[in-house]
Amino acid sequence: MTLPSHVPVLIAGGGPVGLTLAALLAEYGIASLTVEADDSYCSGSRAICMSRRSQEILGWIGADQPLIATGLAWTGGRSYFRDREVLHFEMPHDPLQRYAPMVNIQQYYVEEYAHQAMQRHPGLASLLWSSRVAGLRAGPDGVSVEVESGGERHTVRADWLIACDGGRSAVREAMGLKLEGMQYEGRYVIVDIEQESQRPVERLAWFDPPSNPGSTLLMHRQPGNVWRVDYQIRDDEDPEEAVKPENVLPRVQSHLDMIGETAPWKPLWISIYNAKCLTLDSYRHGRVLFAGDAGHLVPIFGVRGLNSGLDDAGNLAWKLAWVLKGQAPDSLLDSYSVERVHATRQNLAYGAKSTEFMAPPDFGFRLMREAALRLALADESVRPLINPRQSAPISYDASPLNLTDGLPRAGQAAAPGQPAPDVLLQDGGTPHYLSANFGAGFVALALSPDAGLSAELDALAAATQGAPHPLRVLRAGADGLRDEHGQLRQRYGGDAGTVYLLRPDGYVLGRWQAPAPAALRAALAPYYPSLTLGAPTKGQA
Repeated sequence: MTLPSHVPVLIAGGGPVGLTLAALLAEYGIASLTVEADDSYCSGSRAICMSRRSQEILGWIGADQPLIATGLAWTGGRSYFRDREVLHFEMPHDPLQRYAPMVNIQQYYVEEYAHQAMQRHPGLASLLWSSRVAGLRAGPDGVSVEVESGGERHTVRADWLIACDGGRSAVREAMGLKLEGMQYEGRYVIVDIEQESQRPVERLAWFDPPSNPGSTLLMHRQPGNVWRVDYQIRDDEDPEEAVKPENVLPRVQSHLDMIGETAPWKPLWISIYNAKCLTLDSYRHGRVLFAGDAGHLVPIFGVRGLNSGLDDAGNLAWKLAWVLKGQAPDSLLDSYSVERVHATRQNLAYGAKSTEFMAPPDFGFRLMREAALRLALADESVRPLINPRQSAPISYDASPLNLTDGLPRAGQAAAPGQPAPDVLLQDGGTPHYLSANFGAGFVALALSPDAGLSAELDALAAATQGAPHPLRVLRAGADGLRDEHGQLRQRYGGDAGTVYLLRPDGYVLGRWQAPAPAALRAALAPYYPSLTLGAPTKGQA
């Protein structure tokens, strides 16, 4: 492939975050070039647990169905102290939900499905393997990027450079930026093995198991008869020795024997890991933005790593598209950094708690963990203390985009800055999930609007028809989508005339009871210039 001299967006890193971002931008009509140092998808399972939110984001590019078809859904897990069960947890779920709480699938599948989504836009999304960012010069109007490919260097001018090039980000290094935070000493060997099993798909954890005394061991089933096995090594063990097959295989065999998995097995991949709680203070530096591990490193416990990176992509894509399409000033991208740094700090806080339990940093933490595990054997009230706290969508309570809440009595579940709760509605005889409307333009959800309000919403939608992604109006009630399962009433409130304005990434921007037309125009004007009112100040409604 001949490198272009100019691209609107250059994405450094073709892992799952970079490829998903490229596909999302293509859905918005934004051209990008992704450069990846490797020559193919990643090896080894790496990140394996995909949250409900990640499945939703992948759905915006049409990658959710192959992921669901290949992956193994799960809803809970079990923890053991030595050989006795101390916790059986279930994540919130119900049979009417669009996506399972978690799906186990190897990272290389996610990369493949995101790449396939890119390939559906051949004129917009390009991927260049065996290529890397070798240098850059950022200015107020763009970035000159030195791309090394095929043994030669090429200069590509990008309006925006997005660093998705992982924990050892070349972009971050070139800009002299450093991740700040803490790194834990406890190390885990990560092993993929192939073995047939009929065991249910759930998260499994053993603390001080007889198979590996003094260690903590985790197991996850994956597609293709693959088990992911993680176990902690002693502080005095040499990491290079710890990953040698002659040291790994006996430990795995000992545990398989303990749990009664007797089928033949073979190792596929061995690596080592230690938990890090690190982040940049800002994910925007002029025309350079950071996403995924390039901007933050969170512990694997609680499956927040890849999932938080995909959430970065879902947040960034629509904002960058709005800027590049002339629908909003580039100051909109400041909110990307504010929201996602906030999300990272929440993930780091939860991840640190999980890490301190899974890999205690000192004797005091080890003592407290053992006490909690011993008590949990007999006391159910103690068991929530050892819950792994799986990844959950982050609330942007302090986002600069939030409008003053026009319906505070409705509670926090669907307040401004909250992820819009998904609901299953009925469109005639067809099921209609609210989340299926995200990933494009803004959505106005109106509950049983009267004729006047309905006409006002139609007029707003008509005024945005010239935009790349116009406003979509959804009416719920007797003359619209039916709430046959009561989910809308339960999660949003059921008062007639209530309007929720939802962002393209599925977050609540504002909500009102019987809003005046001027309030709705003011709320939408910063994102749809065709609406003639000027941009409101924060909180205007």
